[in-house]
Amino acid sequence: MANRKGNRRERELVNRLDEAGFAVMRAPASGGATQRELPDVLAGNGEAFYAIEAKSSSGKPIYLTGEEVEALVYFSRNFGARPKIGVRFDREDWYFFHPGDVYRTDGGNYRVKKEVALAEGETIEDLLDRAETGGADVERVLTAVEQGTLSAEEAAGMFD
Repeated sequence: MANRKGNRRERELVNRLDEAGFAVMRAPASGGATQRELPDVLAGNGEAFYAIEAKSSSGKPIYLTGEEVEALVYFSRNFGARPKIGVRFDREDWYFFHPGDVYRTDGGNYRVKKEVALAEGETIEDLLDRAETGGADVERVLTAVEQGTLSAEEAAGMFD
């Protein structure tokens, strides 16, 4: 049942991004159907490209494994996309985070609480605005380096 709900939420995200003007595709092979770790959604509008790992919850905190986030960052870097963790809580909209902005647990996993998503998450409109202004967000990249999510070399490559 949870998998069906997750699939429905991913399709919903694809439709929302499409309505916002992004070219978008869902990678239904993500989550174990292939040996390669793929993001759930790829979206771009000619100015910005996003690789999104999508998660949803009724209201409980959303957890991602360290491996999921590392795979997202790795794929994004190689693909030329900006990594985003997309979260949706019941009766709320989608919110997005750079992996370096997500709370990292002592065990090396990542957690997003509903109140944090509502207060600090980026909206689809924010993704559009960022696409229009172009360039990597320096502060977020530096935070990711500081937290160990990105190496200094990976961060430098984002500014080329």
